[in-house]
Amino acid sequence: MTYEVSWTELSLKQLEKLEKSISKRIIDKVEKIKIDPFLFVEKLKGIDLFKLRVGDYRVIMSIEKGRMIIFVLQLGHRSVVYRKY
Repeated sequence: MTYEVSWTELSLKQLEKLEKSISKRIIDKVEKIKIDPFLFVEKLKGIDLFKLRVGDYRVIMSIEKGRMIIFVLQLGHRSVVYRKY
């Protein structure tokens, strides 16, 4: 079984602001991890969130094992994406 991906409004707005080639890479990578996301993500220290590396960009997500849902919360360049956390 594969996980379902749910994008927040914030993550969709951030995705739209990026160049088309970068946003396509991010979408493709998120789609790729749906089978088993824990093989591709790293846990963030101190909070129950995960990061996915896509070149110089990071996707911050929450993963619910029981419901098999990946919530994409935020994405952006690695130099600014962690400031909220």
